[in-house]
Amino acid sequence: MRVQVRGRGARRWIEFVVIAFGAVFLAIGLFLAGESVLFQADAERARGTVVALEWRNETSGASYKKKGNDKPMAYPVVEFASAGGTPRTFRSSTGANPPSYEEGERVEVLYRADSPQDARIDGFASLWLMPLVFGGIGLVIAGIGTTVAVAGRRRS
Repeated sequence: MRVQVRGRGARRWIEFVVIAFGAVFLAIGLFLAGESVLFQADAERARGTVVALEWRNETSGASYKKKGNDKPMAYPVVEFASAGGTPRTFRSSTGANPPSYEEGERVEVLYRADSPQDARIDGFASLWLMPLVFGGIGLVIAGIGTTVAVAGRRRS
């Protein structure tokens, strides 16, 4: 498919929009990465146990159903004791199919001392997946837009 754009002004405007769109995604990825770094720096550590796997279908949006991707995702439910010895339970916000964890598996838990309900499993997916997805998409889109813009200016 070839899109024909009339005039330099329109082409430059499209290039700018594509680069800006990529830059926004890249900025979101960097923000999320910063949040993960700050969370890790301030977090307390505890040993936890996966006590259950909560299976859910994430059917948000019509495009999701159209693809026929209706496999349920397993969200680990983790129990741990905070520094004061109070038992805590949380459900990870990161699900997977096949499951990343098994019932009874021991995991490292990161939580904020001032709000132990804000806890995460110390693992790649729960800390770094979203920053990498947003940052990667942003980098690719901004890179493509920049490459097209530079190539267009060289041809002129």
